[in-house]
Amino acid sequence: MFRAKDRVASACGGEKDRNMINKSLLLTYLYLLIYVTLSSGVILYNKWVLSPKYFNFPFPITLTMIHMGFSGAVAFLLVRVFKVVSPIKMTFEIYATCVIPISAFFASSLWFGNTAYLHISVAFIQMLKALMPVATFLMAVLCGTDKLRWDVFSNMLLVSVGVVVSSYGEIHFNVVGTVYQVTGIVAEALRLVLTQVLLQKKGLTLNPITSLYYIAPCSFMFLFVPWYFLEKPGMEVSQIQFNFWIFFSNAICALALNFSIFLVIGRTGAVTIRVAGVLKDWILIALSTVVFPESTITGLNIIGYAIALCGVVMYNYLKVKDVRASQLPLDSIPERIAKDWKLEKKSSDLQTPDSSNGVTSSASDPNLDEEAPLIPSSRLSYIGRTQLSSQGG
Repeated sequence: MFRAKDRVASACGGEKDRNMINKSLLLTYLYLLIYVTLSSGVILYNKWVLSPKYFNFPFPITLTMIHMGFSGAVAFLLVRVFKVVSPIKMTFEIYATCVIPISAFFASSLWFGNTAYLHISVAFIQMLKALMPVATFLMAVLCGTDKLRWDVFSNMLLVSVGVVVSSYGEIHFNVVGTVYQVTGIVAEALRLVLTQVLLQKKGLTLNPITSLYYIAPCSFMFLFVPWYFLEKPGMEVSQIQFNFWIFFSNAICALALNFSIFLVIGRTGAVTIRVAGVLKDWILIALSTVVFPESTITGLNIIGYAIALCGVVMYNYLKVKDVRASQLPLDSIPERIAKDWKLEKKSSDLQTPDSSNGVTSSASDPNLDEEAPLIPSSRLSYIGRTQLSSQGG
């Protein structure tokens, strides 16, 4: 009789566990859907606002400053007024040697990345972004945070060849737009490596809110200088259609993307969000041709991007393999499960084709969405961005 009761209790417990797992999976998929939707939406929204053919607000620095100002204000309210999180102990030395240089490269990556929207299509920009792991790997090697390995280097060559093929197949190839986008990628790669080197050296850990709190205002100030000389004169003489709700909703979407990446990382880890990032890029490339009919994708574009993606996938595989190899072989099953979970959280140096965070042994996430690069990938443990890489699509 007792055995029968035990079996009934066991069956009830198993059913309860399955229901909890199903709810957890459903919530995880919901977070992933929110991330993919916001990430794609911010990029398309930025393009629509900046494009002369649509909303016609051809001032990318101004748009980025709106994002930075709004994000900084919200972070200030959360830290100082509502006290959702506590600020870290920030000395002048840390601010001058860490926050300022990181903010400078962050502002540059957003500036150049958003300016590219004025010259090239969203689809081609996404294809060029496949170069992010290449740039990050090279910068990490130059800065001494990663070693030159021929297996990784060969994958980087494969990615580069794919991007070259894709560029050759671009019908509306524009040198200026391509230079802007590549420069933005290099600036973002420098920011990622610099974030790792400086924050690791100082032993700092930043969550998404404190990252916005310290970095967004500083980035705003860096952007003010080029804005004053490059965009302010044009804004004074041209008729600007400034719609408050357009810019407000655009800034909210960019801010929400930062937090959506944080939520996804908290539930799934680095590898899953990178897979979601790959899916997002393909969806975005296809969707951009519908939203912006002037964007044309050729067969050579697709072939080149597929080649580049193969290199990115192999790069991820090597990184996962390296981390797995560092585990002790004699771990018990519970210990191995716990380590696997932590591994997923730590794998922020893996790459899949923006977001915004702890510090790993190699370069910080090269694939954070540039829409949300404020989130230190090493602290959050990632995708996605990253490469959390913004307000800048």
